[in-house]
Amino acid sequence: MAHTTTKKYTSDIKKSVLKEDSMHAPDQPAPPVQADAEMERVLRTAPLTSFSVHDPFETRLARWKHQPFHDVVKPMSDHVVMTYLGAMQRLDRTSGRDHHSSVGRRGSITFIPAGSSSRWDIHGPMDIVQAYMAPELLEQIAKECPGPTTSLVESTARPDSLLATLLEKSIEPSVEPAYLENLYRQQLTTLIAVHVVKAHRDIAEAFSNTLGGLSPYVLRMSLERLSTDDDRDISLGALADGANLSRFHFCRAFKKSTGVSPHEWLRQRRMERAMAMLRDPRLQVTEIAERQGYATLTAFSVAFKRHTGLTPSEWRRAAL
Repeated sequence: MAHTTTKKYTSDIKKSVLKEDSMHAPDQPAPPVQADAEMERVLRTAPLTSFSVHDPFETRLARWKHQPFHDVVKPMSDHVVMTYLGAMQRLDRTSGRDHHSSVGRRGSITFIPAGSSSRWDIHGPMDIVQAYMAPELLEQIAKECPGPTTSLVESTARPDSLLATLLEKSIEPSVEPAYLENLYRQQLTTLIAVHVVKAHRDIAEAFSNTLGGLSPYVLRMSLERLSTDDDRDISLGALADGANLSRFHFCRAFKKSTGVSPHEWLRQRRMERAMAMLRDPRLQVTEIAERQGYATLTAFSVAFKRHTGLTPSEWRRAAL
């Protein structure tokens, strides 16, 4: 009986010690937060517009107009790459003892690697575009590009007109049907990811010539998929999977084989179909617009004029 009491007493002591240790244990670091949610917290506003790219990596885009702020950006689960649309503005970033003072201006970009944390002092209102990219996306791109690989480095308002242009185009409004708009943004974000990897890992330009075009069989299958009128998936990921290539390599090979990107090929194909339908006087222009997937006649007319220089009605009168 005494032995049992001793065992119980010892057990109670252990529980008490463990409880006390847990109360005094140092706090565990909080897990990284989702990038767009953290941006909404520090910018204290909602985005003007945002897009989901509908790729396997859940890439997202957002445009913000925000007021000055002075706050610490917590570690985020995504890489953030941004550019500036409005007037020049002074900004300061402090990471530990590392301090950078820069000017955000059009044509410059800032890159915040996933998991990093800095204090930001933004001294005036800003208009920015941001892309949120999973680390797995850039890791995949890096594996496909020969050359040395090093850690991604944070940069603040560094001149990079190409990347800035890609980011600006990624959030431009579109009159195209949803399937074309999705494919276009998927291609743009792939280019953004490739450029980030190249710029921040110093990969040689030599890799740009290491890939040929698609094989005749794969090209034919890809074009058939893009030409279909059924509900088959024509996303960039589905096209690349069908070719057994990454999205990046598929885009490069497709353009080398056809001279245009998948998005541009599909847009041209839809316009060719529209022109064939316009030659049939029995079809109303509104019906043709609907068959080609445009939500409104105005959207169809804008896209058609951009392609041909004429409105659908003007083109029909000239063709008949």
